[in-house]
Amino acid sequence: MSAFINQTNNTPMILNPLHPPFNPDSFMHHKGLKIISWNLLRRIGASVYDIAYVIEKEQPDLLLMQEATKDIEQLPNLLGGYYKRFPLPDRIHGVAYWAPFYPLQSQTLTLPRGALIRRVAQLLHFGSFSIANVHLSHGQILNRRQLRSISKALPKHAAILGDFNIIGPDFLPDFTDVGPKEPTHKMIDVLPFRLDRCLVRGMNCVEANILPYQFSDHIPISVTLKLPPYHHK
Repeated sequence: MSAFINQTNNTPMILNPLHPPFNPDSFMHHKGLKIISWNLLRRIGASVYDIAYVIEKEQPDLLLMQEATKDIEQLPNLLGGYYKRFPLPDRIHGVAYWAPFYPLQSQTLTLPRGALIRRVAQLLHFGSFSIANVHLSHGQILNRRQLRSISKALPKHAAILGDFNIIGPDFLPDFTDVGPKEPTHKMIDVLPFRLDRCLVRGMNCVEANILPYQFSDHIPISVTLKLPPYHHK
């Protein structure tokens, strides 16, 4: 069992063990891999304690984060598991993952750049499939170019999750948008947009939801993905 300190009253909170030993292919064929993706809003949004709370409640097999700062590196000290962050160049935040089972094979992919912010994607490789954690640019032509660049770097069985910053269709024909269809972000608390998405290729989505946590300006999304019964690498 793991414990962490509740930030509000400094009392220890005990977390149950998350899962038995992890076999990615077994999960993807039988149980399904539960993934949460969440834009944390840098240092003014979700704290490491908020993230630990969501993990305790939702028990994901993989948590993908965008706008994660250095403070979030405390997460394994609170819960165990494994964490790795890829900072965006010249920024205090970046894309990061947390997994309860073992460290994942990860790779940085540099994306087509805009005028202001240089972006990278975090590619996670599981052997028979890969997952990309993304925080794309706001430019509606540029972010679709970045998406195409990511798709070319992924294998036949793959998923792309994160903050797409895309308004409208993604125009990525070999991928299917399987994420929840509800808005995930409100601009200035007025205009709702579905910016946080999940695209899959060679995978099935058996469950997709937005989660009822509002520690950030983005609502986290949760998907459970499976591989087809007969698939080839």
